[in-house]
Amino acid sequence: MKAKVYFTKDISTEGLMKIYNALGVTLRGKVAVKISTGEPGGHNFLNPALIAPLVSKLSGTIVECNTAYEGKRFHTSDHWQAIRDHGFMDIAPCDIMDEDGQMPLRVTGGKHLQENFVGDHLKNYDSMLMLSHFKGHAMGGFGGALKNMSIGVASGYGKAHIHGAGDADKLWTADHDSFLESMAEADQSVMAYLGSKNLAYINVANKLSVDCDCDSNPHEPEMADIGIFASLDPVAVDQACVDAVYASPDPGKAALIERMESRNGIHTIEAAVALNLGTREYEIVDLDESI
Repeated sequence: MKAKVYFTKDISTEGLMKIYNALGVTLRGKVAVKISTGEPGGHNFLNPALIAPLVSKLSGTIVECNTAYEGKRFHTSDHWQAIRDHGFMDIAPCDIMDEDGQMPLRVTGGKHLQENFVGDHLKNYDSMLMLSHFKGHAMGGFGGALKNMSIGVASGYGKAHIHGAGDADKLWTADHDSFLESMAEADQSVMAYLGSKNLAYINVANKLSVDCDCDSNPHEPEMADIGIFASLDPVAVDQACVDAVYASPDPGKAALIERMESRNGIHTIEAAVALNLGTREYEIVDLDESI
């Protein structure tokens, strides 16, 4: 069966609320809203003013984990400063989930990972909204729901463990496709832990740099914003964003397509399908057409 992917060109607080409501899901209990808080120096991360009403509606807590690389979010104290400076503490409670350590989640069916190491505070949440900024990525090709749920929920050590395809010492040297497959394997563990009914996925496709929000000096976007995509299927929502980049009439898309193809980014989606995490077959429900 095809997954439903909801879409609006309206990148605004109203558009974000509209697309979440269209999902028809009720995230139960204590809700985590997983975003990237953005590496200081970068400026493409999701604007706090954009996401504030939705986070408030969910009575959500913005969650993140520390990075695996030296930077301004590597140490917890620096990361808290980045969260303050970027305005997220002004709109909602925030939580660095690996501040007090990490916990292992079992990976089932993986070729590289037997365990995925996530922030220990994940155990404090009942459900999660993966609120992702869709854009390029220097290693993954692109970042969306699947990256946010794998690398994003992993502890600092867990990020290195995924990048190293099961060997954190190979953070920068592991076989590339094995790294992409390991992201999907990490996704499997998070989905199994929280339960698919307790997860929802929204990708905001704006500020479409070839670089991730983890980059302190990202390349400026070369193509125009596309819109917001949402689904209860993480594979479908990422596939829809990739397809939308290819389908865009904007000639500036060439840079992002080159980034995705040169890093074989689609392989993360392929690996997620192989693990039965979702489907690449979807139908777009255009919310703008119903206005």
